[in-house]
Amino acid sequence: MCDVRKCKDSSWNAYEREPPSFITRHNQGQNVHLEDELHLEHLLLLREAFDNHAPSAVASGPAGGVEELVRRVRRPGRGFTRQEGRMNSEEFQAALRALLGSERWDSQTEQLFNKVDASCNGYVDWDKLCSYLLLQHREKEFAARPRDSVLSSQPLVRHCVHNKQETTTRVLAVTHPLPLRFFSVSKQGTMTIWDSNLDILRTHEVPGDSSESHGDRRKFRKWTTDAVYMPNVHKIAVTTTSRDIHFFDVSTSKCFEEFHLFGIKNVPTSLCYWYDDKSPGHRSVLLWGDDSGGVSLLWFLHPQKGMFETTFSNNNRPQKIFMHDICNHSRLVSYQMAHRIHEDPVNRVICDPQADLLITSSTSATTSVVITDISFKKKCYIWKINKGVTCFDFCKPLNLLVTAGMDPAVRLWNQYVTSRPMATLHGHCTTVLDVVIYKAMGQIFSYSKDAVLKVWDVPSQSCLRSLLLKFPCVQAGRPLEHGNFPFLLLSAVPHMLLVSCRDYLGLLHLDRGDSGRAGCLTHSAPISSALYNPILKQVATGCDDSTVCLWDVETGAKCLQLSNVHGKEEITCMTFDLSYRRLITGARNGTIKVWNVINGQNLHKLEAIAEAEVTGVICLPDNKLLAVGWSQQITQYNITDPNVVYIQADLSWKSGQVHKEDILAADLCSARGLLATASFDGEIIIWTLETQRPLLHIHRASNIRVQPPVDKLLFLQQRARGGQWRTGALLVSSEAGHLCWWSIVGPEHKHGCFYAPQTADECVLGLNSDQDNRLLVSGDTAGSIQVWDISQFGLGAEKQSSTDQPPLLHCWRAHDSTLVSVELLTFNDQLFLLSASTDQTARLWCWDGQYVGFFGQDQKWNLHDPTTYQLLRDPWGNCKVAVEEVGSGSRQSYGCEDQGPGKAAATGESHGSRTQTSSPPKHGMILEGSINPQGDSHQTANKTAALRPQVSQDLQKRRAARQERRLAFRSIDASKMSRVSGVCTPFQALAMQECKEFQLPRDLPMSTWMLRQGLRSILETGLGSSPQSTCSSSTERAEDVV
Repeated sequence: MCDVRKCKDSSWNAYEREPPSFITRHNQGQNVHLEDELHLEHLLLLREAFDNHAPSAVASGPAGGVEELVRRVRRPGRGFTRQEGRMNSEEFQAALRALLGSERWDSQTEQLFNKVDASCNGYVDWDKLCSYLLLQHREKEFAARPRDSVLSSQPLVRHCVHNKQETTTRVLAVTHPLPLRFFSVSKQGTMTIWDSNLDILRTHEVPGDSSESHGDRRKFRKWTTDAVYMPNVHKIAVTTTSRDIHFFDVSTSKCFEEFHLFGIKNVPTSLCYWYDDKSPGHRSVLLWGDDSGGVSLLWFLHPQKGMFETTFSNNNRPQKIFMHDICNHSRLVSYQMAHRIHEDPVNRVICDPQADLLITSSTSATTSVVITDISFKKKCYIWKINKGVTCFDFCKPLNLLVTAGMDPAVRLWNQYVTSRPMATLHGHCTTVLDVVIYKAMGQIFSYSKDAVLKVWDVPSQSCLRSLLLKFPCVQAGRPLEHGNFPFLLLSAVPHMLLVSCRDYLGLLHLDRGDSGRAGCLTHSAPISSALYNPILKQVATGCDDSTVCLWDVETGAKCLQLSNVHGKEEITCMTFDLSYRRLITGARNGTIKVWNVINGQNLHKLEAIAEAEVTGVICLPDNKLLAVGWSQQITQYNITDPNVVYIQADLSWKSGQVHKEDILAADLCSARGLLATASFDGEIIIWTLETQRPLLHIHRASNIRVQPPVDKLLFLQQRARGGQWRTGALLVSSEAGHLCWWSIVGPEHKHGCFYAPQTADECVLGLNSDQDNRLLVSGDTAGSIQVWDISQFGLGAEKQSSTDQPPLLHCWRAHDSTLVSVELLTFNDQLFLLSASTDQTARLWCWDGQYVGFFGQDQKWNLHDPTTYQLLRDPWGNCKVAVEEVGSGSRQSYGCEDQGPGKAAATGESHGSRTQTSSPPKHGMILEGSINPQGDSHQTANKTAALRPQVSQDLQKRRAARQERRLAFRSIDASKMSRVSGVCTPFQALAMQECKEFQLPRDLPMSTWMLRQGLRSILETGLGSSPQSTCSSSTERAEDVV
């Protein structure tokens, strides 16, 4: 079939409907690559080597051939005849080694060849090398540029029809009660309530002055100056030119005015509210700047008990509070004011009492911005900016102050440097009305009077994007009217930017950056598969949102991301071809694609025979593929021709459709030329590839009426290459959590079966073995991993008993939810384990369960340096070191100590029986088995050497604190602890000295009161006969005292 399909039928409709895929490349600046070390002189010599290349030049001998090649390359034209100028992998590596004159890059020359060979035909030429290097430099240049925000081209615009053509003063976001609502306050006092899609819900009017006559329309009505949301008390405060503040309750879907504070000395011009989000009941403060340049602070001492003293009243009108009577509310409110901070009216105010910080601004050129403390007692930092400041924003984590004014410039300042700005951003043509810092992306939004929105990158101090907001009121040649506060930025979910222009609102959706839980995940959707590429040393992960990522296994850094791989369809299976340079992905809608893992190019699209899920793809020699799935068929494809994109399906499998149910699993035994497939009804069929016919049908025992489906199949490849397959088990299947062992010869095919998970009613979806088939790794739906020693299991011709199982070496909780993939991989002669789960993470472990890290974490690891592993932390971030005494030695186990009830993972024994102990821990606990290939002492030494410095310091601090407590309280006597039902109570008795009996002297004088009470002896016998209660008058007591 040609590159462009000549026929259109239903089998290709899925490719036509899906959105295009796109590639995101990630620069790994921390690693030095071979292509970065190639200079101009090296490239010139390489070009001459390609031009004069003859395949026999390196075929004559390993050493002499390379030297001869270099000699002839450096003296071109002597004995070389050009033969298409193509090199294979060995010739290319030899040429590079000779040109660089060093063996330092030997480990990367093969990787470079695989990257250049984009067509995967095994040859590269000069054109391919130049194309790759050019694309590489373009990617680096693009990666060096600051990342743009995901900003919609135009906002969602809505008309505030109730504003009566007046401007919008302020827009607020009210998050409680859910769902999200927006409140817009117009200049004339109309409060419009919107939903999250900017649809009007209802309106509310801010009451006017009581002295106004409703019939006198010519009378000047007051204007609103600002509004602020008070989250901890669920109220909105609105200020007006009548020198008052209206407090509206928004705790319900309805809005009503609760308090009216009037009689303020000056007109409030800007508002700010602060409260402690960790302690909402603690005191909060409402600040406002006024038209005289002063700042007032109204402290609410117990905001959740009440904002003001309330009196009982039968009317439903708001409670009026006169500002001069604020002292009557001193139990709940305190007031302070600072006069004449600015020479002009205050237009912005920001407060943070925890940082003891108060920032205000005005249009005054002598007091443009003032930073002081809350008590107004410390030194003030004053900025003097020509034409003053109309707006500013401050970010404490970035230590960044951004200002803008009448001139079209945005200035970046240090908090403590008033002399000159760190940077000045030019680009606006008119006055900048508002600025805001988007901390999640490290960017600044600025909005000017001509409705131009600009996005600035803080690190590079460059403009990322300019967007002219096309509001309906924008007309050429006419000035636009805006409120004093056009911006509203929602930095938390759902990450929006609202812009107001006259009586219109615009809503833009933003990218949330790397904030939130995304920094703790590998993908934003459940992972469906994970594979290791031993040639490129990379890990490929695919998830349900049709995204594939390639990760560097050495550091955990992301190398490449493919989005919309199958449009919006879920990725159900992945595999590499035999050269490990092409990735094949299958989707739920039956589509299959072939990708170049070097550059992310889509090489082939395979015909879907049915709109049914693809559950497995098998790669055969000669560029042939086999696909199985819910179609219940085995489909063949040929991807030999790199110029053909659309590949037709070959349904000529000789045996036709044999399975009666959906095929769920498949595996290939290349040494014996066998294919195994398993279906939903529990049937397993062994096929011979040469005849394409069934060799063996395997069913479960007939006494089970309902057979569980087969979840996974695994051929033991090393046993197939040796002679063990004739007598022992060769195939392992997972069925309802049971691992069944099958042979393909002899009268009895089943060699054993045991239940692998540590809890009941679980399934095993991940199954893998090492290259020597000594270890078997299983991952279950509870998120646990088991490592088994199978070196001696299932080798004999006799059937294993139902209680036999291989020794369990290690078991730990690795993920929060179902494990979909596990794989043992070798890097730098060390064995690691890759796991992927539907909890959206893919993690790397040492084979014995020590945690290395997860792909996507901020802190990268180095597999050559064990100190960079997360050895002392489990995947949930818990840090724990437990030391157990075993005989005369000790053993360290890393993880969390708490364990849940249930069946436990046990130490494996030679005969395979399981010892019942406590259940596997919930978080990362490693249960050590009896087989330790390195020895306890060696393993403990390695773990101790891997301790991080900060962890060691933390342990030393804990030991010192424990020693201090022992010195203060001495030892605790366990026998004196109070017990309830055999459990010690939290109150433990300290070990105290026993009380000694003390004898009173016989000649001890007795008081008058004692004699009157009939006491004749001070010994125990006399005291025992004395009355238990006495009644004495005050006179007697006085005499006794005398």
